[in-house]
Amino acid sequence: MDDQRSEIRAFLTSRRARVTPEQAGIPAYGNRRVSGLRRGEVAALAGVSVEYYTRLERGNLGGVSEGVLDAIAGALRLDETERAHLDDLARAANTSTAARGRRRPVQVSVRPGVRHLLAAMTATPALVRNNRFDVLATNALGRALYAPMFTAAAEPVNTARFIFLDARAPGFFVDWEQVAHDAVGALRVEAGRNPYDRDLSNLIGELSTRSDQFRVWWGTHDVYVHRHVTKRFRHPVVGDLELAAEAMPLSGDAGQTLVAYSAEPGSPADDSLRVLASWAATADDAVDHR
Repeated sequence: MDDQRSEIRAFLTSRRARVTPEQAGIPAYGNRRVSGLRRGEVAALAGVSVEYYTRLERGNLGGVSEGVLDAIAGALRLDETERAHLDDLARAANTSTAARGRRRPVQVSVRPGVRHLLAAMTATPALVRNNRFDVLATNALGRALYAPMFTAAAEPVNTARFIFLDARAPGFFVDWEQVAHDAVGALRVEAGRNPYDRDLSNLIGELSTRSDQFRVWWGTHDVYVHRHVTKRFRHPVVGDLELAAEAMPLSGDAGQTLVAYSAEPGSPADDSLRVLASWAATADDAVDHR
């Protein structure tokens, strides 16, 4: 519970520090000893008492209403992802110990139907991961695309671990800094959604201990949700690739997401994918059985 309160306090404090009085439409007079807004200013903007907002920012979201959360989100200028994260924090704070025990466990196996779908996607690199970024299954082209990640990787293969702990990752991801920052934000979202996931806590602890950059970005409390992005790779076999990535949560499979990559038809990346597919066929044309 103390960890959860600390998470709430750090998130709200970091968002408050980010909003300037000018952005909030508040005249700024004299010297200000705080970066961003004061607690009293947030309370006034949200239409609640200073005492009540102070209680919330200290980590006590017990019994908070949706209306108050909406008001706080507006005052702090939260975006859609940040607002959803605040909802997750409030939900966790208002969930009893018994209810936590009844939560559906995260599914660790991939259904045969999903594996068949992966195998049928012969021209599209694709993989299935969980919300901790463990790779649960991949097709041949997906494994070929992420060949450096699968080379001598510890089990389970984990994208976040590769990004931060493998020396090859900055050379593999052309926009490594953005990819890495987004991964931290996605893990922060998952930590708010499932604060009692021990495997997730262990991963975050490992990355915080072994990566200075992860630890710095983790402390910003930024959040991010993977949906659709453009990713640029520098592949050891086919060179530079610019691919559209679509992240699609699998309905009915708790915590699993299908990530598929595609190239603009007729583009150099499209040609490179064809070459990569030929290379993959000679290496391993079967779906990975993780």
